[in-house]
Amino acid sequence: MTGQVRVAVTVNGVRHVSDVPARQLLVSYLREDIGLTGTKIGCDTSSCGACTVLLDGESVKSCTIFTAQADGEDITTIEGLASDGELHPVQRAFNEQHALQCGYCTPGMVLALVSLLREQPDADEQEIRRGLEGNLCRCTGYTPIVRAACSITATGGCTGPPETTAVDGQVSSPDGPA
Repeated sequence: MTGQVRVAVTVNGVRHVSDVPARQLLVSYLREDIGLTGTKIGCDTSSCGACTVLLDGESVKSCTIFTAQADGEDITTIEGLASDGELHPVQRAFNEQHALQCGYCTPGMVLALVSLLREQPDADEQEIRRGLEGNLCRCTGYTPIVRAACSITATGGCTGPPETTAVDGQVSSPDGPA
């Protein structure tokens, strides 16, 4: 398939009709053609999740989808998540729980969690960690990200024992050494 293809997508509530290269990735369309740079290009291999967007409400890695495949679809990027000047609850939780550092992974993490918590509003810590497996963060160690997600679950916090990790031979939990 070569040449140009006409696509019509709704991005953050705005309809866009464009002629795009048949093999253009959705992440490139969002960033370069529409100018929504909140969607990041991280690894180009679908491993990091920085390019995560919502496609008809489901989180997808936009580096794995051609723009032409999104024809007729509704896309939400990080720029479209807040409404009426109010942050989405996941965005607010990230802010309150200090769940970002460099911020590169943040848009993808937020959108992955929006999708997960829409499907599983009472997710526990293990389900949240599993739901984030396709999103990499090199700065936070995931603890504040998981804590942010836990703070807005239907139960108001994660249930079950916290995850523990071994660092330098010592076992620790998110609250410090055990």
